[in-house]
Amino acid sequence: MAERRIELRSVAGALGAEIVGVDVAGALDDAAVRDLRRAIVDHGVVMLRDQKLDRDAQLRFARRLGEPEVHPIANGMAEHPEIIRVLKPAGERAFFGTSWHTDNSFFAQPTSFTILYGEVVPPVGGDTVWASMEKAWATLSAPMQRFLEPLDAVHSAASAYDPRTTGDAKYRGEAPITYTYSDAIWDEVVHPVVRRHPESGRQSLYVNPMFTQRIAGLAAHESAALLAMLHAHCQRLEFQCRFAWQPGSLAIWDNRSVQHYAIDDYEGFERVMYRVTLQGDTPVR
Repeated sequence: MAERRIELRSVAGALGAEIVGVDVAGALDDAAVRDLRRAIVDHGVVMLRDQKLDRDAQLRFARRLGEPEVHPIANGMAEHPEIIRVLKPAGERAFFGTSWHTDNSFFAQPTSFTILYGEVVPPVGGDTVWASMEKAWATLSAPMQRFLEPLDAVHSAASAYDPRTTGDAKYRGEAPITYTYSDAIWDEVVHPVVRRHPESGRQSLYVNPMFTQRIAGLAAHESAALLAMLHAHCQRLEFQCRFAWQPGSLAIWDNRSVQHYAIDDYEGFERVMYRVTLQGDTPVR
């Protein structure tokens, strides 16, 4: 830690750190960006306060960390297709990201980092919670680890984006966040149940309730029971940290080792966030 050019304050025992004294819209040199990237990988999620980012600045910063993606279903902004404007109007319930998930695990090369900027936030509520999948993996028994290591899981966007369950108003452009109908909704990809991080080398559980459909090779009831156990295990409080947003807050997290949950407890207030995700790699054991 002493070699780093950025100051970190851990926010929980399992994961998470707040970075102070860094302006990501400013002139960060390459060494500072390397230190920031290392902090994200080591802590799973980092949070920064008092940032001033317009959309161009957010994209410029994102490109220092990787290549921004264009989502195949959730529509980005017309002038910045890599950015999803995550709008929740006052008086409505939130629906985007409001259950445990790993961003875009249904991609063949799932998202690496997510960069989320808070512009308008409620005075209370709307926190985001992250959970360490490295801790989830490390705390399983040795026999369970041996059982899980060779297994694969099938991931798909079908449950989250099926118009019959998520509402076709989103596909008609009549919702705060709109979708484009695509074959990507139904595509299935196979990833290891336990993945190894390409930068840290550490192992993580890589299943999540939103996008993991089943365990390959198991009977349906076996898969359902195993996933239910793993999901409950991954959501233990001991693996979590929580972030209360303020205007100008920025969170960056590593989807290769964490899950997250956007809490929907602010129905009376508007919330406006801007999300950029970065291209990842093919998960390996």
